[in-house]
Amino acid sequence: MANDPLFLIVAGACLAVLIILLIGIGGFAKGGDFNRKHANRLMRYRIYAQALAVLLILAFVFIRRLGGS
Repeated sequence: MANDPLFLIVAGACLAVLIILLIGIGGFAKGGDFNRKHANRLMRYRIYAQALAVLLILAFVFIRRLGGS
């Protein structure tokens, strides 16, 4: 499965969600000017990235159930 390009894309999308989430949580924990300027934008980006990751996961499962390699 690690050689499957779609799986690698799904894993990359999930990793992107995790990175955006960790930056947002780190900014929230630190507070200050960075949090005031970027908190809402980062969480909005996380929602977009998460929606894309979920769609890719669903596509991966759908393709695999159809018998694709």
